Amino acid sequence: MRLIVSELACERGGRVLFSGMGFAVAKGEAAMLTGPNGAGKTSLLSILAGLLKPLSGAARLEDARGEESDLSEEAHLVGHRDGVKSQLLVSENLQFCQKLLGSPWLSPREALATLGLEHVLGLPCAYLSSGQRRRVALARLLVSRRPLWLLDEPTAALDLASRALLTKLMADHLASGGLIVAASHEPLGIATQEIRIGEG
Repeated sequence: MRLIVSELACERGGRVLFSGMGFAVAKGEAAMLTGPNGAGKTSLLSILAGLLKPLSGAARLEDARGEESDLSEEAHLVGHRDGVKSQLLVSENLQFCQKLLGSPWLSPREALATLGLEHVLGLPCAYLSSGQRRRVALARLLVSRRPLWLLDEPTAALDLASRALLTKLMADHLASGGLIVAASHEPLGIATQEIRIGEG
């Protein structure tokens, strides 16, 4: 599987954030989006997730035979905001995500255990710290199996131990043939190609 981005341009609020964007990420590879705040990193991830239409250009996911897959059905987006519903239990948040995305993988309990959070399964998310909420958001990657992970500042609010868990999750995903595109101001602990946005 291969993600191919060609001549992509994005406009928000009447301003062109970037244009002529092009890169490719193959299975087992990761790309890191870098650049100043407001350069368009989050917008690019939203385009790849199928949540935002580009001004021009295209992004596609191809298999080994060159056949295209629907990006919105193959991508997993974890945004900078955790997207966790405070009024729901942790288990309910993950169950909802699993039903919404399909392709069930780990159970909510198993996903949380992987991130050292099994003990919060039955708690309302409103009771969680910001770091715990972030780990619940990352646990969504594990309840449904999708090949393309789109991560916006994935290390935000994580302590050193949690960052180590995230690094292992990403490395395991790449080792299984997955792809990662992440926007981050900090190193991710995995090999990445750098995609700079907002220069020139």
